[in-house]
Amino acid sequence: MHFPTSDSPIRFSRAHRPLTLASIAALFGALPALALAQDTTEQDTMVVVGSRTPSEISQIPGAVWVIGQQDLREQLRAGADLKTALGKLVPGLDLAPQGRTNYGQNMRGRSTQVLIDGVSLNSSRGISRQFDSIDPFNIERVEVLSGASSLYGGGATGGLINIITKKGEREGFHLATETSVTSGFNEDDDLSYRLAQSISGGTEKIKGRISAAYEEQGRHYDASGQEIFPDIAQTDLQGNRRIDVMGSLDIQLTEQQSLQMAAQLFDSGFEGDRGVYFPNLDAASPNLGDAETRDGYSSDRNPATERRMVNLQYHHGDLLGQDFYLQAFHREEEASFQAFPYPAADGGYEFRASKQNTDLSGLKALFDADLSDSLSLTYGVDVDRETFDASQMFFDKAISDASGGLVQQNAGVEPRYPSYQVDGLSGFAQSEWQVSDGLQLSAGVRQQHMDVEVEDFQGIPGGKNDYNATLLNASALYDFGNGHQNWLQFSQGFELPDPAKYYGKSAEVSVAENPLSAIKTDQVEIGWRYRGADWMTQAALYYAWSDKAVENGEDLSVNVVDQKKRDFGFEGSVKRYFDNGLELGTTLHMVRSEQKNANGDWQKRDARYASLSSATAFIGWKAPNGQRSARLQASHAFDLEDAADREIKGYTTLDLSLSQALPVGEVSLGVSNLLDEQYSTVWGQRAAMFYSPYYGPEYLYDYQARGRTFTLGWSMSY
Repeated sequence: MHFPTSDSPIRFSRAHRPLTLASIAALFGALPALALAQDTTEQDTMVVVGSRTPSEISQIPGAVWVIGQQDLREQLRAGADLKTALGKLVPGLDLAPQGRTNYGQNMRGRSTQVLIDGVSLNSSRGISRQFDSIDPFNIERVEVLSGASSLYGGGATGGLINIITKKGEREGFHLATETSVTSGFNEDDDLSYRLAQSISGGTEKIKGRISAAYEEQGRHYDASGQEIFPDIAQTDLQGNRRIDVMGSLDIQLTEQQSLQMAAQLFDSGFEGDRGVYFPNLDAASPNLGDAETRDGYSSDRNPATERRMVNLQYHHGDLLGQDFYLQAFHREEEASFQAFPYPAADGGYEFRASKQNTDLSGLKALFDADLSDSLSLTYGVDVDRETFDASQMFFDKAISDASGGLVQQNAGVEPRYPSYQVDGLSGFAQSEWQVSDGLQLSAGVRQQHMDVEVEDFQGIPGGKNDYNATLLNASALYDFGNGHQNWLQFSQGFELPDPAKYYGKSAEVSVAENPLSAIKTDQVEIGWRYRGADWMTQAALYYAWSDKAVENGEDLSVNVVDQKKRDFGFEGSVKRYFDNGLELGTTLHMVRSEQKNANGDWQKRDARYASLSSATAFIGWKAPNGQRSARLQASHAFDLEDAADREIKGYTTLDLSLSQALPVGEVSLGVSNLLDEQYSTVWGQRAAMFYSPYYGPEYLYDYQARGRTFTLGWSMSY
């Protein structure tokens, strides 16, 4: 995590900010997108998540965390995936569930908006696969803004995560290679491997990069050496194959104008032949007991995430005397699930698997103007359209029963949820006033308008309704000139609950009679950060509240309840540097989520939705010549118990990563779950609450964590 190293921040007007192709590549908020310069130092680190325009961290009145390549690399060496790495590096973000889903990985107890180069990966249909979206090889850095934000669209009630991808970095011709293998040394199939290659380069006017990353996952085993039972609810990554192809082209059109084009093809899906065998499907009294994992699995629909995305960004440094940014994008996504056992009318079980398609297109325009030496104004408009449809494949019951669920053959496809279209039109304005050398005031407003059109579904009439939300923010930031800063902030966020799972649940729920309610979140925050020669710290106290809450019914349909919800807590990080290359650090997030009951009393929120408090600590060392490094890290999730005495048990794990420079490239060795702790993942414990007993016994859903695993890697840039 990086902060400016100077005792007092560098201050300059927006008109005099360096607008080279690399520096303007940060773009802005809902456009936070073009990648920053590869050689950016801590002293001039600039981000876009805090203000929608490139700004130094020291000028942002809020908790901002920047995860650079080195931070990510240290986590990946120990075998972490992207969501796991971020959960251990960003204090306000929950520790990650293992598997494909990131359901419940909230920030400050609420939902997170995830973006790639400013293009949102969130959808109105709440499919929690935002991190099943990119190979870390293609990530330049990750910018994180904690807390509700009125500067962005729906979904940013808990925070923002903007993944900035690598671009062509300098003139000439350059290549980079990474490869790794991971195993827990259990059975022969306990082996995963990864290979990635990129080519980049260009001239002073044109730079480009193209890359391909490939990963093949084997089976996973817990600390007792037992094969982990698959996550049949949200799917996992055992037997998964991932391919991520990305390309970008940066063109300096004129001294004041630049254009950036980027595209991605992402395919992450199950390719194995092991599945769940249910021995009692064809019994006199069918049940889901005694299930086990076996070879011989085949299905006409397998778990997968497929994404195609294009992103065009244009900048003019002096249009009508202002900076002008324009972004156009399109994202197509297909999310498939695996065969899942539903209770059948005859008392047995029938297997079905859904496939959900989302298309998102948008245009974002922004002007950034200096009205005076101390006053600036940012304003613009966001336009987007999201379309959604879903199908459900039914599998031949006789074949499923006879094979114990190992063979799933297509017997027909029907709509799964009502199709819908969401059109968004929003305008925003944000002003910043430098009152004195130390005091900065800012305020802004966003007017959010959304039209939702839902189609008829299984006899349930569709219809149209619209939503309008006025979102405000105001803040004060004081710089003491000695490395210390304090801020006070108020901000509002907005989210639209899942239309598909709300309107498709019964004939009694229709657009005309039961319009879906939107949810607005208010938040206040007080924070402090300090950057000295040897210290890097940041901390914030926050309180967020809303008048409504989203809950799931027994059949997992969505309900919006008129009950007040609040989340409050503390997040902070401390890092200490020593002259001999030693580093010590810790993060802490203490959060409490509450909801008012029918009697008007505050009580602990349902354990299925509430966030767990967490903490990390590490000791690291880097040789002065950069030839070798080591890092030992502990992560702890605290226990959680709700008002109904449902409990999620926490855990503590240790991870180790080592690296050594070679005459050719660098080799690394990582050990995840070093002490081989046996525990159930947070998602596994929540899934048991969600799906059992309605969809079967708890053991089917209690997804276990991986035991000790080793990752050996090699990389080289040349």
